[in-house]
Amino acid sequence: MSPWLLPIFLHILCLSTTPSVLSSAFSTVAIAHFSDVTLVCALVPSLIADRRHELNCTSASNRRQRTYPTRRMAYSAVAAGDGFLCGLTVPPDGSYATMRWWEFPGHGSERYGKRVYRGPALTALASGDAHVCGLIGGAHRPQCWRWTELAIPAGMKFSEIAVGRDFVCGLLGCGAIRCFGTDAAVVGKEPTGNFSMVAAGTWHVCGVSDSGKLSCWGAGAPEWDPTPLDIASMALGENKTCVLRSNGTVLCWGKGSQPPDHLAREQFIVIQAKGDAICGVRLIDYSLVCWGNELFRRNHTVYDRVLPGTCSPIASCGCGVLPGSGIMCPSDDEGICQSCKLQLSPIPPSNPSSSQQASSNSNRGRVLLMVLGSVGFGLGLCTMLVCLAFKNRNNGRRRRPPLAPPSSQVEPTLGGRLDGANMAEVSIQFLLKVTDNFSEAHKIGSGSFGAVYRATLPGGCDVAIKRAEVPAAAAPSMSRRNEQQRLRDVEQRERAFGSELALLSRINHKNLVRLLGFCRERGERVLVYEHMANGTLHDNLHRKPIAPPSPLSSWPARLRLALDAARGIEYLHAYAVPAIIHRDIKSSNILLDEEWTAKVADFGLSVTSPNDEGSVAAGTVGYMDPEYYRLRRLTEKSDVYSFGVVLLELVTGCKAIHRSEEAEGAEEEGEGSATPQNVVEMAVPWIEAEDIGRVMDRRVAPASAEEVAAVAYVGYVAAECVRAVGCDRPTMGEVVGALQRAVAACGGENGPDRADPSQARRQLSRAHNSM
Repeated sequence: MSPWLLPIFLHILCLSTTPSVLSSAFSTVAIAHFSDVTLVCALVPSLIADRRHELNCTSASNRRQRTYPTRRMAYSAVAAGDGFLCGLTVPPDGSYATMRWWEFPGHGSERYGKRVYRGPALTALASGDAHVCGLIGGAHRPQCWRWTELAIPAGMKFSEIAVGRDFVCGLLGCGAIRCFGTDAAVVGKEPTGNFSMVAAGTWHVCGVSDSGKLSCWGAGAPEWDPTPLDIASMALGENKTCVLRSNGTVLCWGKGSQPPDHLAREQFIVIQAKGDAICGVRLIDYSLVCWGNELFRRNHTVYDRVLPGTCSPIASCGCGVLPGSGIMCPSDDEGICQSCKLQLSPIPPSNPSSSQQASSNSNRGRVLLMVLGSVGFGLGLCTMLVCLAFKNRNNGRRRRPPLAPPSSQVEPTLGGRLDGANMAEVSIQFLLKVTDNFSEAHKIGSGSFGAVYRATLPGGCDVAIKRAEVPAAAAPSMSRRNEQQRLRDVEQRERAFGSELALLSRINHKNLVRLLGFCRERGERVLVYEHMANGTLHDNLHRKPIAPPSPLSSWPARLRLALDAARGIEYLHAYAVPAIIHRDIKSSNILLDEEWTAKVADFGLSVTSPNDEGSVAAGTVGYMDPEYYRLRRLTEKSDVYSFGVVLLELVTGCKAIHRSEEAEGAEEEGEGSATPQNVVEMAVPWIEAEDIGRVMDRRVAPASAEEVAAVAYVGYVAAECVRAVGCDRPTMGEVVGALQRAVAACGGENGPDRADPSQARRQLSRAHNSM
């Protein structure tokens, strides 16, 4: 055979190999998110019928429950994500399957859910943050619901399917992994080899090779131990990766992902993860416990008893059934199959003086050795690691190593770790050295916290250093009023420093600027960030020429920048625990890195509770929510309003507060002063009159029909965002979904109908009416 034909032959052979689907391809536990609410859903024993189970969801915050009834047959499996819940029913003969879909928060309008599928029986079901996919029939053909922009080649067969936010991956019959979607950090980056299982989180994927080695890729992929592990299953969230080992114990990577001490040696049958929440079904009593999210800290048990798996004919269980599961299924000849990869022999009780220490060493010994070694070795090489992290953006990882200069120059204070965050406290001597005593030559801007300086570390890596103004000492002749103002300035500086440090140390998203280090020494308050090479969105839009390679020179690129920023704000509202209200969203607080990825920055005014902001409204004129400014009514919708103004800036090319062309012409002719105009007042009437062409930025090249339709769609979304009443505005999750459709339509994918402005209004109106 010709060498160039061999890859083609192997590819065809791989696709034609009939995959064998695992018996654990369905889950009876799911985790859903909407707004700032985390729901844990499961099939639980019915209160009205023996040997039957109901689909129930429990709020992690207040433990309120809701049951989702069925029309005839009980649910067999569940799936959930951001704003939705799905229940799958299969008749006893397995001839077909039905799936129903509920939307959050307006789930009350559809008591039984909306039927989205009825057809051949599914062999697997998986959900990501935004989508649900399954394998249909004996052909194991992948199908995804409400994901029209996804394209999977015809004839593709999977034995397992895993779904992330913007991608889907599957295990082929020959053991290879293939991924499809728009996440460039995942799709096309699949490792070679033969794999036995695959799982997906929000931004990353993991596969287990036939030899038991774990391989992960994408943003948020963990630093795992390459030693082969006996892995029975996996559960991936956002920057969290957990594996269920063959002995039933759980091992996790990622901040806050390890199970609490009293659950560390428990045996589990099933584990699930979504966002920052991880849940597992305990072998001892089939209870469901969760951790990872702060909401579970007081009480990890969500359900005392759940259905640990899908009921199947006992004859089909090649490795036996779970103990006592027969009485949980409707028929006497049914049970819950035990995974052949689980070896659930009891684990001996731990002895505090010996057994526990031995277990800890066996489970985490190599990790501890790496950590201890990196402490001594890393003091001299942290700067090099930071630079490598910046240069290796293509690998999709979002973590950054601690900032520290080489120990031979100036030794930073590394004892000041902040809640285990991946950052270091840096000495003021080192900062003075790299900024030439904070000289004007290094100054690149300012924010709500203070002046910003650019510095180059000894390894050649650039960082941004934000320094608060050092308060002047009180003079004997200072008046009481001036002294009070000085004290207020000091208090404001401390509040801004504390806010950014506390918030940025616990959030991690590719569309939020990364904090690398801090300094609080000798009265100095300094924060060190990743450097954003292409500056602010405001400067690129209003001060710099609009020409390639600037992404602002084309409509598709502008909309992608808007989507980047929207995802960052959505993370603050929907996934940070507790939720974060930014309070100062504006184009100058959206930064662009060297790859033109937009990231939200400047958290000096951010709060985690509407009651934390005090009596004085904060923000920037032109962007500030009028409801918040007038009534002091602060919610996440205040950020939505501000982002709506940013969208109008991108559509029109005008500043939030600007002078109209007519006013500028009159001023030049001496006919009077130009009156400032708000972009909301200028643009929204034309958008609502369906005349988007009157306000589209004329500096951009003439738009195609698809681009005009997409920009009109975004214009309507912006108009909804700047509604006067907060409850009339969409959530950031809805805005992200709308911008995803606009970006896809702007590229001409699957036709322009998804960017129809009237459809956008109808969708948002239905969402608002259901709240």
